[in-house]
Amino acid sequence: MELNHYQRESRKTALYPDVGRNAIYPTLGLVGEAGEVADKVKKILRDKQGVFDSESKDSIKMELGDVLWYVSQLSSELGYELEDVAKSNMEKLNSRMIRGKIQGSGDKR
Repeated sequence: MELNHYQRESRKTALYPDVGRNAIYPTLGLVGEAGEVADKVKKILRDKQGVFDSESKDSIKMELGDVLWYVSQLSSELGYELEDVAKSNMEKLNSRMIRGKIQGSGDKR
């Protein structure tokens, strides 16, 4: 599936206050869903000695889908297409790789 197609289709399911003028709601949802991913991974470390079985992976996959939904809605709220967001990210990462700055910290490396 193409990212922009996903974004258009997922937008049809965006039922939150002030859709089209509300970047706060999808931002909070994104943080919450990312936390759910982290919590599932934490429990795999605690309860399954870090073994990601198919049930665990499927559960995380569902949460990653929720993360993608919120990234898509936030992108829409800010006027960005997902493919542009992805392209910009790849350009940034490729530039860092070429310059030997893929490791380290800071936005401007």
